[in-house]
Amino acid sequence: MDEQSWLNMMDELSFDPNLHTFSQLQSAYAEKHRHYHTSAHIEACLALFNEHRNAATKPAEIECAIWFHDAIYSPMSKENELKSADWAAQFLRENGCSDETPDNVRSHILATVHNSSVSDPDTQLLVDIDLSILGSDKEMYRSFENNVRREYKWVPPPLYRRERRKILTSFLARKAIYFTLPLREKYENQARINLKEAILGLQ
Repeated sequence: MDEQSWLNMMDELSFDPNLHTFSQLQSAYAEKHRHYHTSAHIEACLALFNEHRNAATKPAEIECAIWFHDAIYSPMSKENELKSADWAAQFLRENGCSDETPDNVRSHILATVHNSSVSDPDTQLLVDIDLSILGSDKEMYRSFENNVRREYKWVPPPLYRRERRKILTSFLARKAIYFTLPLREKYENQARINLKEAILGLQ
């Protein structure tokens, strides 16, 4: 989440620098209760997006959605994505976007709830990027699971294991975890291995 990357996006959107918002986002992702949903996650998503930018119809919208998609994050809330999406849409409108861009970015972010299928190709790319951690190498995936558990440390172990199994099983039950062919080819097999091992570990 370096400043120059933010400024490049502002240029692409034809916005002023908006460094105050950049600072707000930095502070949000540095909150002490975060262990996975941090600036490191955003940086990883941005780096992967840059590898696949040419596949996007409206790359600036996807990039903006990446910056904001976990901006509001409380493990005790079920409205994190909604509040993050609303912040992004408000930011875009305050900077003069009165067309479809705020609605598109908002839809992209809401899709990161990961509880329904999506048909828009740009949204599919964002969702796949957000889920790329599932197909990471085993050590990184274990770190991911450990960090998620740290964010939910207030949840009793039996309840956490039960609810976490439900989430992971829902991904495993999909015909394909990833929508886009390049990311499916890169991550699908390892994601299924990681998910199966994690579910076993939660028994």
